[in-house]
Amino acid sequence: MDLLSERIKGMVESSTLAMAAKAREMKQKGFDVISLSLGEPDFKTPKHIQEGAKKAIDDGKYFSYAPVNGYLDLREAISEKFKKENELNYASDQIVVSNGAKQSLANLFLALLDPGDEVIIYAPYWVSYSALVKLAEGKCVLIKGDIKDDFKANAAQLKAAITDKTKAVIFSSPCNPTGSVFTREDFEGMAQVLIAHPEIIVIADEIYELINFAGVHVSIGSLPGMQDRTVTVNGFAKGFAMTGWRVGYIGAPLWLAKAANKIQGQITSANCSIAQRAALTALTSPKEASKVMANAYYQRRQLVYNLLKKIPGVEVNMPQGAFYFFPDVRSYFGKKGIRDAADLCIYLLEESHVSLVSGEGFGEPNCLRLSYAASEEHLKIALARITKALEKLS
Repeated sequence: MDLLSERIKGMVESSTLAMAAKAREMKQKGFDVISLSLGEPDFKTPKHIQEGAKKAIDDGKYFSYAPVNGYLDLREAISEKFKKENELNYASDQIVVSNGAKQSLANLFLALLDPGDEVIIYAPYWVSYSALVKLAEGKCVLIKGDIKDDFKANAAQLKAAITDKTKAVIFSSPCNPTGSVFTREDFEGMAQVLIAHPEIIVIADEIYELINFAGVHVSIGSLPGMQDRTVTVNGFAKGFAMTGWRVGYIGAPLWLAKAANKIQGQITSANCSIAQRAALTALTSPKEASKVMANAYYQRRQLVYNLLKKIPGVEVNMPQGAFYFFPDVRSYFGKKGIRDAADLCIYLLEESHVSLVSGEGFGEPNCLRLSYAASEEHLKIALARITKALEKLS
């Protein structure tokens, strides 16, 4: 008897989590697998942030339910961060703290979308964007950038994709999976198109803000006319190495922040009280540890780029942020039973014991994603194994 809903039947499994699970299975069988599939910092949460959580426990004040949208002092700190670092003016009641940025996005789509509403997604995109839009019974409209353009779709593509059913636009910068960073000029082109459509909400995913090698981070909401219709999504997982703490947040127009809060109140209520105290410590302390981590990623980026460039048939660009490469590997399709990037990832896992992720789940089936959030030693070994395995396909 099949009692599952059509909603869950139509939902795809996260490709990143699926490959991570396969890698764990092989490790449990005794294989020396190097996992470059998950977008997770290989650093531990900085010590001072850990101490902030310990102090909250010792104080004994934070064992009860927190307000659904987060403690006021944390929301005030986020509001201040937006003003100082992003030129964004979100009051504390426009902030909603959630159980990771993924829940922030789910709240938004459930609050915004009716069946058939369209969301324009800049592709390649983070795997959960499309899944969450479909969960909310919306329709995904993809605009795709090519590797020669650093995977960035242009303003003309955005304009052409807008219809009377368009409800929102979403992108990430720095981008998962490509590492691309939108410049002020890129955003000015977007804004010029969107100003004529005030009914369209812009969702800017800035979770990789602190891992940006292109210079100053720019928030589209800081551009003239964009603040009141932009939702800025961020969190602590990537820039502070706090993936397991599960703290994300949004700054949004008040009406939408209230709607997100309403949904969250029925699904999970507030984020973990102690995790919020750790997040407050992260925001209100010097960011030296984050800078050290970002510098390490910068060094690894150059290492991996140099090694990938040497592999025949692999087309690669230089990402400007985050900790991913997204090489085009279509030249290997059709060789020895390799039909697509998913097959190639399985082949590389079995042959070289390196776990990567197919680009199909990110909206680009000709590519695969490699996370360089790993030690230089492991990256060198992994790239040597990949090179050797791909030579066997030539």
